[in-house]
Amino acid sequence: MDSFYVPGTGFSRKQQIVLRWWYDSIYSRFDGIICDGAVRSGKTTAMYTAFGLWAMLSFNGKSFGICGKTIVSLRRNLVGDMVKMLKSMGCHVTECISKNYFDAELSGRSNRFYLFGGRDESSASLIQGVTLAGVLMDETALMPRSFAEQAVARCSVKGSRLWFNCNPDNPYHWFKREWIDRADEKNLLYIHFDLSDNPSLSEDILKRYSRLYSGVFYERFILGRWAAAEGLVYPMFDRVRHTFRDGDKLFDHRKCERYIVSCDYGTVNPSSFGLWGKLGERWLRLDEYYFDSAREGVRRTDEEHYQALCSLIGGREIEYVVCDPSAASFIQCIRRHGQYRVKPAKNDVISGIRRVSDFIREGRLMICDRCRDIIREFSRYRWDECSGKDCPVKEYDHAMDDMRYFVSSLEDEGGGRFMVMSLDRDHTERREEN
Repeated sequence: MDSFYVPGTGFSRKQQIVLRWWYDSIYSRFDGIICDGAVRSGKTTAMYTAFGLWAMLSFNGKSFGICGKTIVSLRRNLVGDMVKMLKSMGCHVTECISKNYFDAELSGRSNRFYLFGGRDESSASLIQGVTLAGVLMDETALMPRSFAEQAVARCSVKGSRLWFNCNPDNPYHWFKREWIDRADEKNLLYIHFDLSDNPSLSEDILKRYSRLYSGVFYERFILGRWAAAEGLVYPMFDRVRHTFRDGDKLFDHRKCERYIVSCDYGTVNPSSFGLWGKLGERWLRLDEYYFDSAREGVRRTDEEHYQALCSLIGGREIEYVVCDPSAASFIQCIRRHGQYRVKPAKNDVISGIRRVSDFIREGRLMICDRCRDIIREFSRYRWDECSGKDCPVKEYDHAMDDMRYFVSSLEDEGGGRFMVMSLDRDHTERREEN
């Protein structure tokens, strides 16, 4: 299945195979389809278009499942466009947002599409009991195995089929080993996509996507490989490029327009606090507090750590302190004093590492050379190559964690790379049921 654009159709060859596999004499023997590969490679559009066509032309009065990591992400990434597609082919669509389903009617046929979120292991119970004629699983690799396999078990209607879509992850991921590697055994059609399979992408856009990622994320999201995370977590960090001398006039802390403090709190493990200042488009780590009780031979109380926090801040006006979400007592200590606004950090490790990697590569994070502990950790913070999962080794990670909390906190204020806005333009056919 070589990749090429088919003139006049608007779809590449692989997209066309996805669109017609369910009735094509060559592929219709398969019980399902798996599409994986690079981000923005055109697989999702082809999948939801084919799934909608197949459901409406093959069944009447049946129920179908559409699954994502969360209902919110599913609506944003797939359902809105799928509903528009169904309407464009003549379907009358009625959405029930409060109960997470929509009905589609076409030429006397009517089917219902339920939306499910597979956030964690407990999500499997959400899909139990329903009988489905088919299921479309978007970003399958982000869902727990129990949820995905429960969804598959729900497809008991004659003629039901399975539709899987995902970006690559760790090569030891359960979906890679149990489904992709065993696609023939499970009688599933497997199609791998790369960026050339999306004919809508210009050369400039292709180059932009290639610049967005590095390391293992580049291999997965741009090259579409199931690659293992190995070596340094932040190999793009260069001590010459990404640090500045204390007192350097080009990075004068007195010119910073904003200040934020990030905290990774430990009792037995080290505590690491970072003071960040915004100068133009860059965030500077101006100073840090790092206390290792094992090295010092004594533990500090919450109050002692709070006094160190105040000393780190000095007389600066801090917007907020973002803190290790597991440090409940220290968060309460900060709130009790009422001097600084504090908020628990987001602790999605892999997403946070990806954001930090972007900031470092683009030169949006700079480290003062007085911050010796975070510089030391950059050279020691490594992926755990023995775990078979995406996770760093749990050592030399305290300043790394406080930095990740800081960068993740910027997402709440639009400080990430993208902003997604959803506008509801069609109210006439929507209704909510109590």
